[in-house]
Amino acid sequence: MDAVYNRTEKPRVQTAARTVEILRYVGLQSSAGVSAKQISDDLSIPRQVVYHLIHTLVETDMLRKVGGSSYALGFGVAAIADGFKRQLTASGMMADLADQAAKITGETAYIVGWVGGEIVVVASAAGTASVRAGEIAPGTAGDAHARASGKMLLSMVHPSDLDRYLSAHELRKRTENTIIDMEILKRQLAEARDRGFAVENQEYAQGLSCLAVPIGKMPSQIVLGLSAPSERFNENVDRYVERLKDIAKR
Repeated sequence: MDAVYNRTEKPRVQTAARTVEILRYVGLQSSAGVSAKQISDDLSIPRQVVYHLIHTLVETDMLRKVGGSSYALGFGVAAIADGFKRQLTASGMMADLADQAAKITGETAYIVGWVGGEIVVVASAAGTASVRAGEIAPGTAGDAHARASGKMLLSMVHPSDLDRYLSAHELRKRTENTIIDMEILKRQLAEARDRGFAVENQEYAQGLSCLAVPIGKMPSQIVLGLSAPSERFNENVDRYVERLKDIAKR
């Protein structure tokens, strides 16, 4: 499985766009880092340009040199990550997105993301349909392999991080539909990554099916999902995908 990377289209300022590309790309690599040559080859950025930008990123603590000739994220990135999490919580942005999804689709919606190395429900909103999935409480975690949100998040991590996560979490069989075969699950994750959304059919709870899409550009640390009675879900899944993607890109 290759790491996910979507390039920015039609950047206004090329140098700024390339700097962001490099940071996002390096963030997908293992702790061993990645060489400037590999960055240049994979991102199709001239080698001299890569060296110039990397030098600046190292000086500003956004990157650090590891293993002699490789680069990993620098400690300065931590302040940005912490600030993002703090502002996200304070603004209520995640709850707003879940509310929008619930109102537009009529189904129970939720936001799920990585929190302390675990896949956790961050916010949720009850659907408006008379027969609907129960609201998922914030803080809910576990059984990510059986949840569309979990599959979407796992599909976007580095292969080594995926293996590490799966080796530390039991593939518990919640229903007769739950996928517990590692190879089948990895194929599903690859499919979710390629098409930009994940689904599960009565794998987490009997009678319910779920869908999840990344919030913002892939790879993302947060996803928007919904749960619905399986029959209604199957009849409307294409519409649900379109609606969630529209909300998640805002």
